[in-house]
Amino acid sequence: MPRGGDPPGTSNRRPASRPPAIEDVKVAQRITAASRTSRGGRLLRREPLGTRLDPWVAARLVRDHERPFALIGSWCSARAVIGSEPVEVLADRDPFEALDGDVGEPAPGVIGEAIVGYLGFQLGRRVEPVGPPPPAPTALPAFALARYDHVLVCDRHGDWWLEALCDDDAGERIDDWFRRLREAARRPAPPGPARTRDWRWAPSAQGHGRAVDALVKRIRFGDLFQANLCVRSEGRVEGATVDLWAAAGRELGPPKAAWIEGPWGSLASLSPETFLRREGRAVESVPIKGTRPRAGDAAADAAAREALLRSGKDRAEHVMIVDLVRNDLGRVCAPGSIGVAEMAALTAGPGVWHLSSRVRGTLREEVGDGALLRATFPPGSVTGAPKVAALEAINELESTARSAYTGAIGLRSPLAGLDLSVAIRTFERRGSRIWLGLGGAVVADSSGAAEAAEAEAKERALMAAIGADVARGATSSEIAPGPRRHGPRPLRRPEPSRGIFETIRVDRAGAVPALVPHLRRMSAGARELYGRDLPANAADLIRDAAAAGPRPGRLRAELEPAGWTIAIARSGLPPPAAVRLRSVVIPGGLGAHKLVDRSWWDAVAAGLDGELALAVDLDGLVLEASRANVFARIGGRWVTPPLDGRILPGTGRATFIAERAASEPVAERPLALAELRAAASVVITGALRGVERVEAVDGRPPGAGRRRASPARAAGAAVIRRPAG
Repeated sequence: MPRGGDPPGTSNRRPASRPPAIEDVKVAQRITAASRTSRGGRLLRREPLGTRLDPWVAARLVRDHERPFALIGSWCSARAVIGSEPVEVLADRDPFEALDGDVGEPAPGVIGEAIVGYLGFQLGRRVEPVGPPPPAPTALPAFALARYDHVLVCDRHGDWWLEALCDDDAGERIDDWFRRLREAARRPAPPGPARTRDWRWAPSAQGHGRAVDALVKRIRFGDLFQANLCVRSEGRVEGATVDLWAAAGRELGPPKAAWIEGPWGSLASLSPETFLRREGRAVESVPIKGTRPRAGDAAADAAAREALLRSGKDRAEHVMIVDLVRNDLGRVCAPGSIGVAEMAALTAGPGVWHLSSRVRGTLREEVGDGALLRATFPPGSVTGAPKVAALEAINELESTARSAYTGAIGLRSPLAGLDLSVAIRTFERRGSRIWLGLGGAVVADSSGAAEAAEAEAKERALMAAIGADVARGATSSEIAPGPRRHGPRPLRRPEPSRGIFETIRVDRAGAVPALVPHLRRMSAGARELYGRDLPANAADLIRDAAAAGPRPGRLRAELEPAGWTIAIARSGLPPPAAVRLRSVVIPGGLGAHKLVDRSWWDAVAAGLDGELALAVDLDGLVLEASRANVFARIGGRWVTPPLDGRILPGTGRATFIAERAASEPVAERPLALAELRAAASVVITGALRGVERVEAVDGRPPGAGRRRASPARAAGAAVIRRPAG
């Protein structure tokens, strides 16, 4: 962890060099008078904290409070906004509507009340017609917003103010919060230990390069012009998120730092990019696009700056995104008001140089923040052009679903307006899991190796700032095909909203031996996907259908989320047969739920000659077959891919493992395609057909021309140690 501690200058006395902010008091009085008439008589309270604090120290004043947050850098004309203990959690509302409201005259530097939180990237599906994302091994909610009617604000002069915009009957509660903040400010708590470990990319750098190359092929075919393609770095974390964030933030000095915490997890954002800043009806977006690494050496840095400014590729990708942002703002701004105040200016970021522009406009009179967000979300700089085509390509080629990453973080205040960052350079945390999204723009002349190197450069400064050692995953297989282009539009992943199903075996007595695991899997899907439980009579419906149908036979039980009914179809039991597998790349797999929507599998099968599709990830790791789990006989024992959220936890798989547990336990570990092809034998397992022999993998019998693949290489990683400083 970088050196922490409190900086000099912490004092309990206001600085003698500047009297109390007369101009701010006048603004507060004016807003108070206006709020009595236009805001139901709510009063603005604005009192000096009485202590001079470094903002990174001040953030720790609320570290043990309920739903704390801190925004440091440049937020609504303030240097810092800190809060806790919201009066309302906006979990059940449409997030765009929750951030809507009257757009009044700005009161620079005065916050009073704020809705604070994040809007996750997947909210883009609510405003753009795109398909589902890849699965996520660990995820945060689609959004987290809460309303705080009291905040601690550091103004542009460095003075701290306790502010509240509240009803008369909230006085005692506000007094208590003000008192506790003043007491804590006199004796700020020291930072605690925080560390991370076991960082790995998903996919590997080589796998990410394959995704980039597949995207370049799409661009050259004319499917789209540009897309921002990302990779996920994951690790483990110990200690408080605020301590990790504050140490990194003090070292890197990002203009849009944000720490937000709740029961759902936490964010530690070190973003350099403004998504939207609205004061009154004036709105500005500052997209960043175009990157070069900074070496720390003056001569090398100067050369990198010049190379970026001269780069036709970087300028082209930047201009495309500026045009996209202008178009998005044009949906809600007054005609003729859109302009670019600054174009492709050189900007220093953590470990890199960027190009940034300022796009400005004036909102139409009838437009509020909800409509502004619907017109512009997700941010153009982290999607691509055209936006819908870029979003579809992102969902096709990325291996994990984005959560808060590349969404937006910030606040909306009825007094100060709207200020949101683009959620890049952002650590996301849930429990002991921590992850970081990394990526960049891909255009026609991009290369997979160069884009992976750029992502590493962006990661390097962040990892150094938190004192992390990085383990870089190696390519898991020498045989790792890239994703196929099936047409001008990507194949959409299965749509969860169409429901989930189970195919269930019925024995000769009309019983369902595996009823419990089938119900357990369907129940888990219903809770995770739809937030509901199965109908109480689900087991009885299945038993009754089994007794009335063919013996032996099969049932298909479908759960329709809209009506919460189970529809059951009965038919004869299909016989087992020898099968042939053909590998098809699906970045990140299709997830752990058995979805009614089988369109992806069906589309892939249409191009195969009687073979079953074998899903493989970008690193050449085997996932599952189209209707079964996969087992390979390697070195005298059975090996199968692990249940890591990317494959279906088959009931046949569980039976196969349980039957061998006593004599020869099955190894559940990453299984490379090269290993599968070289295996002594391969089988697939399903609930209906049981165990079936695989007679060919990609056109050749298992073990043909066997060259033994090393399991260590398949799952291994090269560790790169980096100093904290």
